[in-house]
Amino acid sequence: MKPRMGILIFLLSVVCFLSGCSGRAPEKSTDSGELYQIYYLNSAMTKMEPQPYTMPEKPVDETEEETDWKIKNLMEQLRNVPKDLDRQAAVPDKVGFERYKLEDTVLYLYFDNNYAMMNSTREILCRASLVRTLTQIKGIAYVAIYTAEQPLMDSTGNPVGPMQSTDFIDNISNVNSFEKTELSLYFADESGEKLVKESREVVHNINTSLEKLVIEQLIAGPGRPGLNPTLPKETKLINVSVNENVCYINFDSSFLNNTLEVKEYIPIYSIVNSLAAVSSINKVQITVNGSQDVMFRDSISLNQQFERNLDYNKENEESTEETGGTQQ
Repeated sequence: MKPRMGILIFLLSVVCFLSGCSGRAPEKSTDSGELYQIYYLNSAMTKMEPQPYTMPEKPVDETEEETDWKIKNLMEQLRNVPKDLDRQAAVPDKVGFERYKLEDTVLYLYFDNNYAMMNSTREILCRASLVRTLTQIKGIAYVAIYTAEQPLMDSTGNPVGPMQSTDFIDNISNVNSFEKTELSLYFADESGEKLVKESREVVHNINTSLEKLVIEQLIAGPGRPGLNPTLPKETKLINVSVNENVCYINFDSSFLNNTLEVKEYIPIYSIVNSLAAVSSINKVQITVNGSQDVMFRDSISLNQQFERNLDYNKENEESTEETGGTQQ
């Protein structure tokens, strides 16, 4: 791991440990509103410091949805620190917040170009504060950040993608137990008939299997414009295991509720090809609530082991056209 990345990971681990961040849903306060934690920065801007905040009740004459009301309130708090607190706002004054949109369980935040002008340490803290604060709202599991209408990029020029609370290190008991991994994830193209690779860097606990990480990132969805999800956001992964290069994935019944506008084989090979690209997996067995005797989209039997198939990858199709031959 590069020294610079090591410093950032260590910083983030200290941030979350000292701030006691847990990503839990808000508790009921002694008042009528819900109690949230607003993640400000300390005066030196070296760590997050949570501050309790009681969400005011939405006025009766307010026409906004409850979720919109909470998003706007929390964003307002993140940008404006109470005068009696010796803390700094997570989002700098010079960074303009333009708008947001909520799709399924992903909250997209749009900032102006000044967001990208922050130094890497401040941006990591800002990113963590936004995700930790806003994912407390019921129905928001991920936060995706855009700057100047473009997705937030990592240090290698790849989209950061949707982030969840657990993406950030929780403690400093062992900094060496975390690592950065680059994943090759396959999402649907605009036609829904082919798969396109998106490279994504993820910082994760080494105790989390690579296979589980891939599935969770596929569920989170693409971060690159022009790509479409292959698994619904509500898909629940029960467990994943590997035995002799065969990956066994067990979803709950939400896996079958895939109404995305993609060909029936795309969700299957999105999983298989993504796993094969980053690990030694050569076969995948998918079950639903532990059963193999299931038909996916009434056309694909899950009572089989699926192997990597490059024919579904758009990059393979383009490569074949360039060479005028067939690749295996």
